[in-house]
Amino acid sequence: MDVRERIALEGRDLERSLSRDFYVDPDIYRQEMDHVVSQQWLYVDHVSRIPKAGDYFLFEVGGESIIVTRQKDGSVGAFYNVCRHRGSRVCLTQEGNAAFFLCPYHAWTYNLDGSLRGAPYMPASFDKAEAALDSCSVRVVEGLIFICLAEGEVPEFDHLAEIAQPFLALNGLATAKLAARRSYPTSANWKLVVDNFQECYHCAPSHKVYSSVHSKDKILAFGAGPGSGPQQAVQRFDQELEAWKETAKAAGTWLDFAQESGVPRSIWSVGRLPVKAGSLTESIDGAPVCRPMGDFKDYDGGHSAVAFNVFSYFLSASDHAIMIRFTPRNVEQTDVEFQWFVHPDAVEGVDYDVERLIGVWDITTKEDKKITEDNQAGVYSRRYRPGVFSELEGRLSIIKQWYLSELARGMKTEAKEAVHV
Repeated sequence: MDVRERIALEGRDLERSLSRDFYVDPDIYRQEMDHVVSQQWLYVDHVSRIPKAGDYFLFEVGGESIIVTRQKDGSVGAFYNVCRHRGSRVCLTQEGNAAFFLCPYHAWTYNLDGSLRGAPYMPASFDKAEAALDSCSVRVVEGLIFICLAEGEVPEFDHLAEIAQPFLALNGLATAKLAARRSYPTSANWKLVVDNFQECYHCAPSHKVYSSVHSKDKILAFGAGPGSGPQQAVQRFDQELEAWKETAKAAGTWLDFAQESGVPRSIWSVGRLPVKAGSLTESIDGAPVCRPMGDFKDYDGGHSAVAFNVFSYFLSASDHAIMIRFTPRNVEQTDVEFQWFVHPDAVEGVDYDVERLIGVWDITTKEDKKITEDNQAGVYSRRYRPGVFSELEGRLSIIKQWYLSELARGMKTEAKEAVHV
């Protein structure tokens, strides 16, 4: 059975997890990279990582290495880290500053805009203009750098950026200070990592700290965003939400919910919720972890969530913000990275303590790493069978629909293009 036949078979029941091959098969993974991952806008880092012209860092996704750099005109560029001569990696260090990029193999040099600067001993007929580094599409919104690996026409981004911008601006993210960065490399297929993040069925048994920080009704109703829990729980949570909403409106910090409608293309959503009655921020004890940031004048007891897609997320309270990215590396390896941001003038040891700042999500993500790796190990068993989603896993059927639809769409387009070659 080929991949297209498998996709059609999986689409007959969206209320169950995927079959084993979709988590372990390298051939399916390669198709995903071409038709799913490459068609999304992926968060790579904050502009503060490359403040000066020539600053760069490498972003690894799948088998690709991307050079993300600050160009001479102040804009951000992104290029495949592949020399146009014979394919060597150009940049071998993870980050740095360079006046130009030098391939260590045959000394071809590239300007910061990707154009070929020099190629010694090439024939007179050689055209340097046709040997620039291949570029990626780049967008920056409130200091966040996104790239897209799609060839040709890229997916729409401006509409989501416009919807997300008020949430990011509320925390002053464009000029925020990076206070901490933590990586949690996870030995599990990216879809298991994504599904785990998008449901809170596991929160009570697996995340004691997280479950103590948030109200029980909220976890049941909105544990993984709008539509992730049963309607009865949503109705119970409404009173708590409405009471906090009035407080947030009075403080000028209320922002309404919105999410992707129709056939999903990226699973985006935005919204604000209260943390828990009596809590000022999303911390282990509910007490502030730093000074208010951005437009917050005080601690309003709420937190924001923006899902740009299934790979990139923004979470924030009134005194800190978090960027999360899930990046596929291979069929059973996923990079999980968290970044914590605070007020640009905040001083470590005075305004914030790093361990208190990262506490909730550092504990929770270490727990997620363990349970998703155990999930991957179990999926490898010949006794694995796709299970029925619970009432608290409402978004997983949407994600499955999105995933299969994107994979099928990409393969259909590829087949049409092959016919016309």
